[in-house]
Amino acid sequence: MKKRQKLMATAFIATLPFSANAVPNVATDITPIHSLVSQVMAGVGRPDLLVQSGASPHNYSLSPSEAQALQEADVVFWVGEGLTPWLERSLDKLSPDSTKVELLEAMGTTTYAFREGATFDAHSDSDHDGEKEGEHDTHADLQDGEEKDDEHNESHHHEHSGTDPHAWLDPANGKVWLDVIAAALAEEDPENAAQYLENSAIGKADIDAAVSRIEITVAQLENKQFIVFHDAYQYFEKRFGILAAGAISIGDASKPSPARITEIREVVTNLDVSCVFTEPQYNPGIVKAVFGGTGVNTFGVIDPLGSGLATGANLYPDLLIEIADGLQSCLGKK
Repeated sequence: MKKRQKLMATAFIATLPFSANAVPNVATDITPIHSLVSQVMAGVGRPDLLVQSGASPHNYSLSPSEAQALQEADVVFWVGEGLTPWLERSLDKLSPDSTKVELLEAMGTTTYAFREGATFDAHSDSDHDGEKEGEHDTHADLQDGEEKDDEHNESHHHEHSGTDPHAWLDPANGKVWLDVIAAALAEEDPENAAQYLENSAIGKADIDAAVSRIEITVAQLENKQFIVFHDAYQYFEKRFGILAAGAISIGDASKPSPARITEIREVVTNLDVSCVFTEPQYNPGIVKAVFGGTGVNTFGVIDPLGSGLATGANLYPDLLIEIADGLQSCLGKK
């Protein structure tokens, strides 16, 4: 009798309309994208994260478990080659048959060209919407306090053109991408399409709430001068109308040249800069070495990836709020 009941239960489960096996395996590149995908997949499944929190996406080596997640993925969401050039090769090799969604290329995405020079003024504000101007050059990082040799780093300064890939820091793009993610997953998994679309709408409302809070914060920071560690924040700056005076490093966070350091030090003096921000992924010693003795505040920290935040659906709106709060905590002191 018990055996018959067990067989009947097994047969019943097999006839259920939803099966966990039907949910696609999904992989994402960085934590903000993982957050957006987690929001869309809430109640259905969980995506895998390829670039772990706290690591630089510009130059990264997949662990065996991350490589396996990529190999097993049915769908991969990533920002694009400009942010993670190494991932394009891994996608071709490990996940040739997966559906690949390059969010930077999604229709409706606002994009900007890389800014030129160490300081940002009218000549560098060559923004463009929905257009791409070429491919980003090679990437390198100062990761975990490790400095690359000068010859290697100087090779990255000969050209810095194309589309700035840090587009997730514009919340308008986050909302566009939620819909793109939902549409891709709905096509892959029609059974849960309604849930994906509903989750996308909830995510957009959460972003709107974060934007309202950020607008109040940045309104108090008008005309404040600050320097960022690397040029990753123009999407946030332009969306909220608070512009950095310059960046120590270019958009790939490679080691700054001596000429760039000299230019930045002059900006600090001439513009009465209040704060120079570091980032948790990179060596803070560079900031102290460049600005020691200038009197500028070098204790501010902002992070384009939200390394200190818990991964998951809430990370994306929390990241945007954290950047605004980080700006306020330093700029409000002077």
